[in-house]
Amino acid sequence: MARINLLPWREELRKQKQREFAFTLAGAAILGALLVFLAHMQVQGMIESQSARNRFLEEEIVKLDKRIAKIRDLESTKAKLLARMNVIQQLQSSRPLSVHLLDDIVRTLPEGVYLEKLAQEGNNLTFFGVAQSNARVSAYMRNIDGSVWLSKPTLDVIQTETEKRRRIAKFNLRAMQNPDPEPEQVAEVTP
Repeated sequence: MARINLLPWREELRKQKQREFAFTLAGAAILGALLVFLAHMQVQGMIESQSARNRFLEEEIVKLDKRIAKIRDLESTKAKLLARMNVIQQLQSSRPLSVHLLDDIVRTLPEGVYLEKLAQEGNNLTFFGVAQSNARVSAYMRNIDGSVWLSKPTLDVIQTETEKRRRIAKFNLRAMQNPDPEPEQVAEVTP
């Protein structure tokens, strides 16, 4: 019987399979490394893209912050201008009030009553004056009470004194100014 040695063939087949396995393993490792490298590059690209977006958003936020600051400045300026306009409108609307007030003070002043001083705080008026008698002060208070632009007369002090052999009454009187009288009342008073 002939003897055939199969061991070298098997040995050679085993070595060939080991080489194929090593090549397959090396190929898989290279392919895996390549896939990891490509994934890393993809993720790195996404990170850089997001960083660029973040920088863009931060730049836009800075621009918008500047615009918001300008808008706030404009709103502040607008509020100041509106306040000034309101003050001017109030002054414009109250300008005729002082004329009416002084005119009404003169109209209500009876004969024999003289004002020495007039003080005003808001709508409150204080009259300091001299009258020939207490009755004339009472007449003045009645005239104020019947006035369109003046109301609520209150006598604070009245002192009777003798000056140059005549009796006089010095008085302090308070009244209120009516800033908005009824239109019918104003129409009745105007000549």
